[in-house]
Amino acid sequence: MRVRRLEDRDRDAWRALFTAYVDFYRAEVPEPVIELTWQRLQPGGEQAFIGLVAVDDADAPIGFALILLHRSTWSPTWYCYLEDLFVHPAQRGQGAGRALIEAVYSEADARGCTRTYWVTEDRNAAARALYDQVAHRAPFVQYRR
Repeated sequence: MRVRRLEDRDRDAWRALFTAYVDFYRAEVPEPVIELTWQRLQPGGEQAFIGLVAVDDADAPIGFALILLHRSTWSPTWYCYLEDLFVHPAQRGQGAGRALIEAVYSEADARGCTRTYWVTEDRNAAARALYDQVAHRAPFVQYRR
């Protein structure tokens, strides 16, 4: 298993993984938004978005990490928001999630980001067990409109 940048040939596999990810969170993302997200992640898309995939020995995607780079009002540097992270359930527990997070850290470091962060649901115990090993939990509560 290794991690690489998302490529055009990954479209169908990424779409299946992304749909499973959205289903996991019991959410709905309209088809035009899924397509827009795919376009943003492509070379020549919006530079603030980066897509990474964990692939198996046959180079087939088994998971992904989607990151958004943005400026901060608290720092002169960039921040890296890990917006989406998902590993196919059959592939979990084999290091893909950790490898994706490490690849996100590498992307952030290469761009001089001084913060890499993400959120997850309280109920996501398996993911939180990994997150507790690779990052520090922030004392903030998220609010939404």
